[in-house]
Amino acid sequence: MEISLKDKIFQILSAVADSLDLECYVIGGFVRDFLLCRQSKDIDVVVVGSGIVMAEHVAKKLGNHSRLTIFKNYGTAQVKNGDIEIEFVGARKESYNRDSRNPVVENGTLEDDQMRRDFTINSMAICLNKSRFGELIDPFNGQTDLENLVIRTPTDPDITFSDDPLRMLRAIRFASQLGFFIETYTFDAICRNRQRINIITKERIVDELNKIIMSPRPSVGFVLLEKSELLQLIFPELLALQGIETREGIGHKDNFSHTLMVLDNIAKNTDNLWLRWAALLHDIGKPRVKKFDDKVGWTFYGHEYVGTKMVAEIFKKMRMPMNEKMKYVQKIVSLHMRPIVLSEEEVTDSAVRRLLFDTGDDIDDLMTLCQADITSKNPEKVRRFSDNFQIVRKKLVNLEEKDRIRNFQPPVDGLEIMQTFNLPACAIVGQIKTRIKDAILDGKIPNEHAAARKLMFEIAKEMGMES
Repeated sequence: MEISLKDKIFQILSAVADSLDLECYVIGGFVRDFLLCRQSKDIDVVVVGSGIVMAEHVAKKLGNHSRLTIFKNYGTAQVKNGDIEIEFVGARKESYNRDSRNPVVENGTLEDDQMRRDFTINSMAICLNKSRFGELIDPFNGQTDLENLVIRTPTDPDITFSDDPLRMLRAIRFASQLGFFIETYTFDAICRNRQRINIITKERIVDELNKIIMSPRPSVGFVLLEKSELLQLIFPELLALQGIETREGIGHKDNFSHTLMVLDNIAKNTDNLWLRWAALLHDIGKPRVKKFDDKVGWTFYGHEYVGTKMVAEIFKKMRMPMNEKMKYVQKIVSLHMRPIVLSEEEVTDSAVRRLLFDTGDDIDDLMTLCQADITSKNPEKVRRFSDNFQIVRKKLVNLEEKDRIRNFQPPVDGLEIMQTFNLPACAIVGQIKTRIKDAILDGKIPNEHAAARKLMFEIAKEMGMES
């Protein structure tokens, strides 16, 4: 649902503000997106007076369909009405302690409030009072910067970024999301103040990284992070991929640039945040295993296994979720070479069955990453890999329909083996199960109970066991 100034919610805000004799403005991201004709459901309202009082009256006017939350410590309030969120705050001016991004707040004017905003494109306000409804207040020429695709601060950028260093990441995130350029003086201030990022919590940094990763061309954000030298401070493992080393006239590709190409490629085909993270981390283990071999040149053997361990290290260090999301990223990173190897060799049914078994429901995501991983500048190589991937995809579909391998459990389980041969839980039971599973994956027997049970007896006979 798109929101415009003609919507009922703005008529209610206008009427309530006038009834309370309060100056009231919609400000910040909503105004920016409104002028860019982008959809936005988050509305920031600034009131010259009490934002909490305004919020209470608006919630009452909206009735039972709204939910009011008051944050007294911050002097703010939120009203949720369906999928619309309205944040209310009184106009304020701020001053900062060098060791914290939490400001000392005083009541202020609209101009004070606009001056404390991060960028000119987020400093514009639109009046909601009836007598001036729809009037744009733009003291820092944010509309011109919107037209020119420029990100800059409304006041001295050194003070802006030193006061709240998170704004450095926000500048880069907006450049990545919107396709804007960071004005030179503003970008230089990011470089000068980069060490200030150390006072920002890992959770807030990751929140901005997630937004960069989810932008249309995430590489824009990561290139700016690298150029500003922020990347070294917040994500050194990724920066370690950068560079080309040459020995005996043989060089390897820049794995940092390659990774960003893969991330941009996958961004065209998925909005799955964690699959995009897997793309960003798929080669993260390469610097730790890089070796030069006189016979074959540069090698990165086992980088997927090292990378899998690094995923957990990175998630823990950056305070990202250590749950099924992390395990999903680990799984995709650990398996990302398997389809590539299949695309280089003759695609056997057995190899495809094993890939399907190991990947389960994530097979489509894995194939999406592997397709994005084709970044060669040789068109013939790209065509060959793409054609072979199509063969792999067709085999995956055909074998899944025929053999029902995805997420399968062997038709004969450990309990049946123990009961049949009067065995306790032991290694022999696991060996029989594994041989039955391998026989199904290798296509020696169908994925059916009768065939599996018959093989169970044959294996037991080999092992000198009787039922």
